[in-house]
Amino acid sequence: MIRIIPAEARHLEDSGWLKSYMLFSFSDYYDPDNVQFGNLRAFNDDTVQPGRGFSTHPHSEMEIISVVIEGEITHEDDMGNRGVLGKGEVQCVTAGTGIHHSELNTGKEPLHFYQIWILPSRSRLEPAYSQKRFEASGWMNRLLPLASGQGLENALKINADATIYRTSLEKGHVIHFNSQENRRTFIYISAGELSVNGQRIEQGDQARIDLEKAIHMEAVSSSMPADFILIDVPQQGAEIQAKR
Repeated sequence: MIRIIPAEARHLEDSGWLKSYMLFSFSDYYDPDNVQFGNLRAFNDDTVQPGRGFSTHPHSEMEIISVVIEGEITHEDDMGNRGVLGKGEVQCVTAGTGIHHSELNTGKEPLHFYQIWILPSRSRLEPAYSQKRFEASGWMNRLLPLASGQGLENALKINADATIYRTSLEKGHVIHFNSQENRRTFIYISAGELSVNGQRIEQGDQARIDLEKAIHMEAVSSSMPADFILIDVPQQGAEIQAKR
């Protein structure tokens, strides 16, 4: 079963300095029918204006993954980590027993990034931090794992039964993803148009897939590659109410 959710169904919060498209219940947005998908708890498509950002705030019991699309994030936390993530970089934070961190756009251009929350496989984990730059050539016409708790080589490690992939798919190329039993697949398209098992999705659309063992993805437009995130998650996941 493939459920297509159009871009206009995303919840938008626009405070001027922050434009956030929330794909799941988050912060002041709550929909009891849209809390999570497997252990995928949050997916926010955020744009932050220069000189603004999220000041120091706490998190716990969550795997937090940030994928920078454009611009840069300046990160600082109470574990002693401080640095700047640019386009193509990915950051993973295990909040575990508790962290405080800030995420600021200290650059001159708007910051566009995805903030993804995944429920950890177990509680009371020791907080941890990692980051890595991925080259665009690595995800051209293939699924490149960015972060994984499934032991995939070269991906950042997360403490969850899930894998986050990124792909830019050109017209004429097809990707086949074989989903195992009791798994779910989530797709969010950043740009272009994509056919998923014959169903078409466009920029800002998402596909939530259950009980489809073979998933076939093909770019539709010849003028622009289909750039998208694919997340493989288990069918079940413990429910936690998330707060920013």
